[in-house]
Amino acid sequence: MQNITLGELKTTGYKSRSVKEELRENLIKQLKGNKAEFEGIIGYDETVIPELQTAILSRHNILLLGLRGQAKTRIARLMVNLLDEYVPYVAGSEIFDDPLNPISWYAKNEIATKGDATEIAWLHRSERYTEKLATPDVTVADLIGDVDPIKAATLKLTYNDERVIHFGLIPRAHRSIFVINELPDLQARIQVALFNMLQEKDIQIRGFKLRLPLDIQFVFTANPEDYTNRGSIVTPLKDRIESQILTHYPKSIEVSRKITFQEAKLTKEQRENIEADGLVKDLIEQIAFEARKSEYIDQKSGVSARLTISAYENLISTAERRMLISGEKNTVVRLADLAGIVPAITGKIELVYEGELEGPAHVATTLIGKAVKTLFSRYFPDPEKAKKSKTANPYTEITEWFTDGNNLDVTDTLSNAEYKKVLMSVPSLYDLVKKFHPKLSENQTLLLMEFVLHGLAEYSQLSKNFLNGGFGFSDMFGSLFNAEFDEEEDEDDFR
Repeated sequence: MQNITLGELKTTGYKSRSVKEELRENLIKQLKGNKAEFEGIIGYDETVIPELQTAILSRHNILLLGLRGQAKTRIARLMVNLLDEYVPYVAGSEIFDDPLNPISWYAKNEIATKGDATEIAWLHRSERYTEKLATPDVTVADLIGDVDPIKAATLKLTYNDERVIHFGLIPRAHRSIFVINELPDLQARIQVALFNMLQEKDIQIRGFKLRLPLDIQFVFTANPEDYTNRGSIVTPLKDRIESQILTHYPKSIEVSRKITFQEAKLTKEQRENIEADGLVKDLIEQIAFEARKSEYIDQKSGVSARLTISAYENLISTAERRMLISGEKNTVVRLADLAGIVPAITGKIELVYEGELEGPAHVATTLIGKAVKTLFSRYFPDPEKAKKSKTANPYTEITEWFTDGNNLDVTDTLSNAEYKKVLMSVPSLYDLVKKFHPKLSENQTLLLMEFVLHGLAEYSQLSKNFLNGGFGFSDMFGSLFNAEFDEEEDEDDFR
């Protein structure tokens, strides 16, 4: 937008209003038009979003409290969309003074000197957002400001003149949204410096008796106070933050899937050439749900939604790698490809002592197994109940084939044709899948055939071993005997 003069601005009927009033009035318009939404925020429609809207209507400063990976920062950034597209300010002002309500020496002097001829510039809402990650090395000067001796010497001013002050991030966020991420990480003495900003709306720099009625919408994010020993929010500061909103992880696989597919960064080629069935997508999400109740994982740390996003990207890339090596033009994600998501899991979980003893890789494979077991009953009868049932056990022929000494390896070295041949070699496996799911495509049928093997392994009907780039299946009891024999050999070697 083109610059105008103060006189021209007055003729437009422009009226000053605080940033909180601005957010409130624009939200009211959206709510009346049923357009109020935070784009890209999924699963919070009945929990976090209504509470956030209530806080904005109440003109409150906001604390978003929750574990990592719960979209706290994204919510704060989307609040910018509730601001006016452009607002006027006194041109040249480093804190973007409101022309009708100037607070800095510069803006007051400009208007006093030039009157209605004062030049007015425009500020876009995208520039009215400031974000600072709280770290232990943040200083009061960073946030609020300090005396600039070079400026004092250049302008030949004494230190009693407010013009020698170099403003920090918060004064420069005047008429904007200011976000401090991970507030507990901020040193207590720095948190104390924020008291006046929230309540009395003034700032204190060195020995200056400076009152700047700053107009700022504060948004803070934090993990629960008992998350780590890094710090906590000092009580007087927490008392001055009017609304505390608790965020949470997705409550269903469906919601979690939407988040994953929205955030996963896949190339056009990956989307077109690699088919991922709903089963493997659900398994990825179920792994996160299993992790959030696992005894091996620190639940105070949380299991970020980034785990499923990274795991899904790795899953697709594992299938892509196999496709490229085999020289095929397209492929379907297999359960064997789950071996490729272990690095995405181990990097996203904090283990407790028991988990450290097991090792991160073992914990990751355990989570994959539990996810398979949880979802198996949705597709096929419970193997344990089938074994005890008086009716014919649908899994008998499959398990007996392995009991006869047969083994089966499903790895990423198999081409599509070899993958099919390997699975079809197991007697009655194809018939079992077709019995319960007769209308599936060939790719889906093969996937469920592999799924049956994984499910039987999780129900201790078969033995499953992790191989390089896949899984190996064998008889449960035979593997136990071999394991005992190997241990005896090891003992003999040791002696």
